[in-house]
Amino acid sequence: MNSFTLDQSLAEVVSALPDSTRVLESFGLDYCCGGHRSLGDACSDAGIGSGVVLDALADIEPGPAPDWASMGPVELVDHIENTHHAYLHSELGRLDALAEKVAGVHGARHREVIEVEAVYGELHADLEPHLMKEERVLFPMIRALVTSSDASSSHCGSVRNPISVMILEHDRAGELLELLSVMTNHYQTPEDGCASYRALYDGLARLESDTHLHIYKENNLLFPTVIAFEEEGIALQR
Repeated sequence: MNSFTLDQSLAEVVSALPDSTRVLESFGLDYCCGGHRSLGDACSDAGIGSGVVLDALADIEPGPAPDWASMGPVELVDHIENTHHAYLHSELGRLDALAEKVAGVHGARHREVIEVEAVYGELHADLEPHLMKEERVLFPMIRALVTSSDASSSHCGSVRNPISVMILEHDRAGELLELLSVMTNHYQTPEDGCASYRALYDGLARLESDTHLHIYKENNLLFPTVIAFEEEGIALQR
């Protein structure tokens, strides 16, 4: 049986039990951008009985630890790029086309899909430059920092600078994903929704789940490790 306390952070819960992400998602508990918050505070703010969440976590049958849970910074950067970035690069355009189609066909009867198209468009517009900044600036900095013989310096300055920008952008992506979930009644297709309607909402649900895990890996695993690595290198130079 898995045992957690209400004082543990959501990120600590996921780190100890990666399979807990589905349970936390089902209760609407933000373990990525809000991973620093305690389980008790998150339940209280969401109006959810903490005992119910603890029981659900206790009932999880742990599977094997995922490969990414024990990766070093460079390996984790490669994994994020090859998994989550690759997924977004292939999926964002497809969802754009679906959102436009569904809004055009169903917008008269379901005004919310017009708003869904607009909010998704904003999310897409935010994510593309975000991915580019990680791939062209932050991730090369991380690779250079970890593999360099001098981990205390970089011609681009401290790795904290781009990381702070990425975290702010993660927060905004999380807000837009939460808004999409509310607007779509947690991606429930209406009874008169066509196959494209269902495909859009299923795609948005998967996008939310994948992006939550993507942000969790960066905010709670990659970034703290890299910052600590840089600080250790600076301390050794003193």
